[in-house]
Order: sequence, then structure tokens, then C-alpha cells
Amino acid sequence: MSSKRNLKRTINYVCSDLFAEGLATSLYSDIHDSSNIEVLLTSILVIHNNYIRRVSHIEPGLSLIHISEPTRPTMISEINEITDQLNNIS
Repeated sequence: MSSKRNLKRTINYVCSDLFAEGLATSLYSDIHDSSNIEVLLTSILVIHNNYIRRVSHIEPGLSLIHISEPTRPTMISEINEITDQLNNIS
């Protein structure tokens, strides 16, 4: 069973790397319209806040294992989607 601290560290690590990749894409690409990148960066922050909130404030009747198991595939699919969008921009 994972601890809250480890889950939060993993979420912070993944989201910070994605955000840094988005910033690098916006700085080093030849795109003049940065609204797409701003939307992606905002969605990374929203994902980060949602998953940190889920881990921090577990609903009554659920344990940490009930939160972490279904959360992992959902988060991975959202991260893969953002990564694909960043790759398509650059």
C-alpha cells in the first residue's frame, strides 16, 4: 500500500516535468499563437490540483488503496493525452 506522501511526490514529479516540457515547447518552438500551449499548461495545473486533492482528502468510507488503484490508470491516460498534444505542437 502506498503512502500519501509517496503518491503526492509522484504526482508532483510527473506534473512538474510535464509543465517544464510545456514551457520549453513554448519557448523553443516557432509557434506564434501560444493559446494552445497556455491551455495545455492550465490543464496540467488542473490535473495536479485534482489528484493532490483526491489523495489529501479521502472521502469517508474509502481507504488510500481505493483511491490510488483507480486513479493511476486515469491519471496515466490524461498525462499521455497531454504528452501527445505537446508532441504535436512542436
